Amino acid sequence: MPSTLSIRHASLADLPGVYRVCLQTGDAGADATGSWRDPDLLGHVWAGAYVVGAPDLAFVVTHPDSGVCGYFFGCADTRAFEAWQEAAWWPPLRAAYPLRADQSLEAELVHVIHHPPLAPDDIVAEYPAHLHIDLLPVARGLGIGRVLVDRLLAELRVRGVPGVHLEVAASNANAIAFYQHLGFEVLRPNSDHDLLMGLRLA
Repeated sequence: MPSTLSIRHASLADLPGVYRVCLQTGDAGADATGSWRDPDLLGHVWAGAYVVGAPDLAFVVTHPDSGVCGYFFGCADTRAFEAWQEAAWWPPLRAAYPLRADQSLEAELVHVIHHPPLAPDDIVAEYPAHLHIDLLPVARGLGIGRVLVDRLLAELRVRGVPGVHLEVAASNANAIAFYQHLGFEVLRPNSDHDLLMGLRLA
């Protein structure tokens, strides 16, 4: 890993940087800034909860000039994390973002806040952990993704977790190839736009 980049546990002070990375990778890995009037909405749905509710497996990649340039979030027990979100994370966001009747991208994401999808039962039964990783271009192609995944997989194995899953955009061929190279396999589509991938650890 280049000496200019470092990996450390995420803290609450990293939330602005985490949200920025989420937005700038929010279009199947590309910058989604121009697609969202509310720059925090993607981060509320896909990133912030890990820093707050699962900090033991939440890491950030930092650069001395640009600050947070990537993150890696893991969760050993998906069902427990979903229960925590329902109790603590979603209620204040639902108050701040009432449901909308329009057909915009933001309205679709607000719907997720009010009706968050749960991981499928059969997937969680075999792959109870899950992970989520996003890197800005400055941190790509340097082997950092492999370092991050290996770090989480080692921790999950120590905890006796039998498998881990993730969700990836079906259009993100680079990410799919990356995970397949690490041993993940495509399990099935999760929606019209996303795939579920999994890796057995035991």
